[in-house]
Amino acid sequence: MKAIIAAGGQGTRLRPLTFSSNKHLIPIANKPLLLYSLENIIALGIKQIGIIVNETKSAVAELLGNGSKWGVKITYIHQPQPLGVAHVVKVSQKFLNKSPFVFHLGDNIFSHGIKEPYQHFLKHKPDAVLTIVKHSENYRLGVPFFDDKGKLIEVVEKPTNPPNKFGAPGLYIFNHHVFKAFSGKDAVKPSARGEYEIVDLYNYLLKKNYQVDAVEIKGEWRDPGKFDDSLEANRLMLDLNLKTNIKGKIDKKTKISGKVAIGKGSKVSNSQIIGPAIIGKNTVIENSYIGSHASIADDCQIINSQIENSIVMQNSSIINAQQRIEASMIGKNTEIITTKNPTYSFFIGDHCKIELPE
Repeated sequence: MKAIIAAGGQGTRLRPLTFSSNKHLIPIANKPLLLYSLENIIALGIKQIGIIVNETKSAVAELLGNGSKWGVKITYIHQPQPLGVAHVVKVSQKFLNKSPFVFHLGDNIFSHGIKEPYQHFLKHKPDAVLTIVKHSENYRLGVPFFDDKGKLIEVVEKPTNPPNKFGAPGLYIFNHHVFKAFSGKDAVKPSARGEYEIVDLYNYLLKKNYQVDAVEIKGEWRDPGKFDDSLEANRLMLDLNLKTNIKGKIDKKTKISGKVAIGKGSKVSNSQIIGPAIIGKNTVIENSYIGSHASIADDCQIINSQIENSIVMQNSSIINAQQRIEASMIGKNTEIITTKNPTYSFFIGDHCKIELPE
């Protein structure tokens, strides 16, 4: 059994952050998003993992290396153009050979892991497993259609009137028969938007009478591809996974409540921290308020400021912010400083959003 993880894409919905960083490396609860996918695969016991990358391969490779850190072997697979989720399967054929495989999108989070559909695949040996989740907005996803006996008969991408509450998240399992979908007179073709759709692979197998099982995934699923979704995923992971773990130095004037993690080398003085909140390594917090669901990365400074329900990335500073910062994502190497100058001064890239009080 092998696995592939998609870690390319353009990340357009998270610009400007993704102008300088692969979206799969954006931190959720101070962990790069891609590691949630990798850890799910490793938990299955799979040792050979292909990572599909684009021009940002170097940043992904810097994080993952050859996989030896986790006891697995990682192979990098280049996707020359972003031609859709099913195209990821196509470009991975040489790596996968005839092995059955798990395909995990690198920007999806499954709070309870992915063992149930994997074990179903091993036990019942279908040709493919379509994982499904209950979702209030499943019309934005691929939706399974069932017959009167509950048998999967079709998967429809973004239907106008879904017949049920299920949608397909970013986890797919196939055996080698799926590669037949890319050749012959019945081969799948790009959709109207110019992409190879993952639902077409399932529909190909169904039409050819291969066994395709739909398996519901329990727990929470998040696809943090947009600003609001990233903050929601950050809150969820802090709520579910964070444990109190204080390795930094805290002075006697600092008050801490709830689950709080503070990294080695960090210093907190005359401040209040309300968990769940996580602070990375070598970060300085002075005379500040860190509210719930704040994730502060390594090598940051928060001085004379207040922040909550936000993600602050590596080596950033917030100094003398006069009003509380909330529901924000602050990129790497960023400075937010209040000065006595009565005018505003900005250094802002494309596609940014700035809100100023009246």
